[in-house]
Amino acid sequence: MSTTLPAPALARTPASATTPAPAEAQARTYLVKTLGCQMNVHDSEHMAGMLEQAGYVAATPEQVAAEDADVVVINTCAVRENAADKLYGNLGRLAGTKRSRPGGMQIAVGGCLAQKDRAGIVERAPWVDVVFGTHNLDVLPALLERARHNERAQVEIEESLKVFPSTLPTRRESVYAGWVSISVGCNNTCTFCIVPHLRGKERDRRPGEILAEVEALVATGAIEVTLLGQNVNSYGVGFGDRGAFAKLLRAVGAVEGLERVRFTSPHPAAFTDDVIAAMAQTPTVMPSLHMPLQSGSDRVLRAMRRSYRSEKFLGILDRVRAQIPHAAITTDVIVGFPGETDEDFEETLRVVEASRFSSAFTFQYSPRPGTPAADLPDQLPKAVVQERYERLVALQERICAQENAAQEGRVVEVLVAEGEGRKDGETRRISGRAADNRLVHLALPADLAAADAPRPGDLVTVQVTHGAPHHLVADSAVTGGPFAVRRTRAGDAWAARQAGDDEHDEHAGGACGTGGAPAGPVSLGMPTLAVR
Repeated sequence: MSTTLPAPALARTPASATTPAPAEAQARTYLVKTLGCQMNVHDSEHMAGMLEQAGYVAATPEQVAAEDADVVVINTCAVRENAADKLYGNLGRLAGTKRSRPGGMQIAVGGCLAQKDRAGIVERAPWVDVVFGTHNLDVLPALLERARHNERAQVEIEESLKVFPSTLPTRRESVYAGWVSISVGCNNTCTFCIVPHLRGKERDRRPGEILAEVEALVATGAIEVTLLGQNVNSYGVGFGDRGAFAKLLRAVGAVEGLERVRFTSPHPAAFTDDVIAAMAQTPTVMPSLHMPLQSGSDRVLRAMRRSYRSEKFLGILDRVRAQIPHAAITTDVIVGFPGETDEDFEETLRVVEASRFSSAFTFQYSPRPGTPAADLPDQLPKAVVQERYERLVALQERICAQENAAQEGRVVEVLVAEGEGRKDGETRRISGRAADNRLVHLALPADLAAADAPRPGDLVTVQVTHGAPHHLVADSAVTGGPFAVRRTRAGDAWAARQAGDDEHDEHAGGACGTGGAPAGPVSLGMPTLAVR
């Protein structure tokens, strides 16, 4: 499906004012804003890669802070009730910026909410220039150019995947850690979830393609990868191998130069012991696991069409911890699903208490139009849901504090990150992730020379001195405890990017095995006689 809508005069700049300048003039700038999950983050990397391949350049930090670039792309989420509020709040701010820019601005909206609301976005926010969906990320540069040429909004939504996102150029946010998509879409039918409707049925990539992308990432400096899928452990169903995910974990974990492998998110119903064995027996697969619970009540799980029960869920955690004693397990929990009784909620509290999650993403149920649960009777009053939510959060906060306090005294290796700690400047600490994915704020020795300080991508061995509910503190460097820095090629790649060394920058598409051609003119993508 493809539609083109006229745009109001308010938002348009005459074509003559926005026609590309000669090649020697300054390139047009872009900014991609991401709302939503890790899959959206990775999709945004593809959008940035395509724009850079088309000749755009990333906005400066000052432009990012002001949301002021020649092209602003908002990659949306539709999973939560406030998704639309976030989008239109962003668009409202951008409307004023666009009016105030003498050279004009283009605004594009993509992602799940764009797939869902389609032309309604331009009807509600007529200053938007481009709307595109989850199945056709590749059309973004052509739609932007077509909107400029025609002075009309361009809305193009496909009903099924046309180009696998991993074949697109990619501008990675990080050079030391990267996302690798192993599948797109989902075959589950959870009654609360709109993702299968917006992302489509599951489609798996071939193992060789995934390994090639991982190897290419490692070649550019990455030492950590996270395998992505709506349901990663169902990987292989599409080509008839139900043991494919465990095999993939072992194969990816064996890639030379790769030090950390993570994955998200599995589904408890399809989580098998061969995956646990692969995690335990592959040293580079990290001892962290995100296992969505959603509810501890078997009755609610049945109503959600979650094809497992609480005892099976707890059994999975027991088997993981038996083979990986220091595994940190995180989860998702929904409170207030239609018809949830006090007894159902008490069951959720029981399972959360027994599970000892290191952290949890907790949500109040919100009806999503188009999902079966939205039409269920017994939608709960907001006050009831709020009270239960607060009780769940208080329980999980206590568990987090206890579990992190138990980490005190442990020696951990931290992969230093860029921008993890908001208060690092005040505390003179730096931040990163331990092997189990816990956030660690660590102190540096007072006499450490600036040239010897760890860089993002380097690994630092420290001892945990304090466990807070949401992070660990490791001040062993200033208390006489262990402190050792291992400088890595990932840190070298980060330093090279900071210095503007394009050899370490993979946005052109070829470096990470994601295809692409040299940057050049953008086609308008006009229909030919062979219209679908």
